[in-house]
Amino acid sequence: MMILWDIDGTLLVTQRSGMAAMKAAGAELFTPTFTVEGIDYAGRLDPLIIDELLVLNQVPVTSANVLAMRQNYRKHLEGLLAVPGRTIRLPGVQELLRDLDTQTHLTQGLLTGNWEETGTLKLRSAGIDLDYFKILIWGDDSPYQPPKREYLPKVAMDRCSELRGRTTDPATVTVIGDTPNDVHCAKVHGCRCLAVGTGVFSVDDLYNAGADLAVPDLSNTDQIYHWLLAD
Repeated sequence: MMILWDIDGTLLVTQRSGMAAMKAAGAELFTPTFTVEGIDYAGRLDPLIIDELLVLNQVPVTSANVLAMRQNYRKHLEGLLAVPGRTIRLPGVQELLRDLDTQTHLTQGLLTGNWEETGTLKLRSAGIDLDYFKILIWGDDSPYQPPKREYLPKVAMDRCSELRGRTTDPATVTVIGDTPNDVHCAKVHGCRCLAVGTGVFSVDDLYNAGADLAVPDLSNTDQIYHWLLAD
């Protein structure tokens, strides 16, 4: 059994720090008028977001410019997340991670659109121990170009199969996320999806997207724990 956690809007919120850091990074590198308005962030991959930001701001999408944005984004994000109270760990998260960690037949992992270095910053600023996650799937782990979130569950299942020494059945995998993109990436592979309304989408939105279970948040840990462990 494997549970794959999204980060932003699911485990934690950073009060739009990611958007602010990307805007600051672009303004410092390219133009003071660098804008992030009109870009869809929810449930998407950072490599795609950065490409779209460069296009929006009429900056050539070159390897050098993408790398510069990635590095400068990390710098600005680190500064923002250093502000006390900027990152908020969401209700029920710590308890669920801890309780699920006691289940030896279960592997917890991350499946996120973040790059490794920025996703790690967010988790640490929320006081979430990375040791809970034995499988780490980041936004640039897509095996195909252009990258898509729906490619990532297969990467996670392959790594879990290697870790466990046996094939991972998609029916034993649950993706936990807060957007229709999280739901979609689970369902195209035959995985379950637990959706939480702690991001920008409501419980009804998430059920309409096809979630198996949608809840306002993870505070009802006993109910959610038993649902996750059910066959």
